[in-house]
Amino acid sequence: MNDRAGMTEALRRFNRIAVPLDGRRAAAVAIAVSDDGFLLTRRTSKLRAHAGQFALPGGRLDPGEDAVDAALRELREEVGASASRVDCLGVLDDYPTRSGYLITPVVVWLSAGRQLEANPDEVAELYQIPLASLDVTPRFIAIPESDRPVIQLPLVGRFVHAPTAAVLYQFREVALHGRETRVAHLEQPVFAWR
Repeated sequence: MNDRAGMTEALRRFNRIAVPLDGRRAAAVAIAVSDDGFLLTRRTSKLRAHAGQFALPGGRLDPGEDAVDAALRELREEVGASASRVDCLGVLDDYPTRSGYLITPVVVWLSAGRQLEANPDEVAELYQIPLASLDVTPRFIAIPESDRPVIQLPLVGRFVHAPTAAVLYQFREVALHGRETRVAHLEQPVFAWR
């Protein structure tokens, strides 16, 4: 299912769970995929929130935007990738964060041969990662601050943490393997709670 048609069909069959905002701020991330893999960024150390963390292109919804609009805008602003609503393959479960956001992950197909340019104000590093790299065993650890397991994914020689790790894990399970898997119960490390 690592092609556009297979992912689209797997996401079409997926029964997405939408979560009420309940005082959280609406945000969206783009899981930007292509024949070359998917995009992952490491945020600059200059950012006020979540500096230096691995992330998918994304951010808060602007007034009048839905999650797809916001994901496409953030993809363009952060890495210079242009896509339209017809390139949206589907949407995964909402993921509530400890820092007060409700993230909606949007799977977006990017055409081959596109030029990417990381925005230096937001992105320290931009990675194009083969989809096969997601077929790793996640690490689940316990922390004293929560009774929920913290998920970590080994990628780019480091561990990527939730919320990004949770979203990518659900993407792998649903879009690449057709397995209905939930991740909202997976915890973030304490440093991501702020």
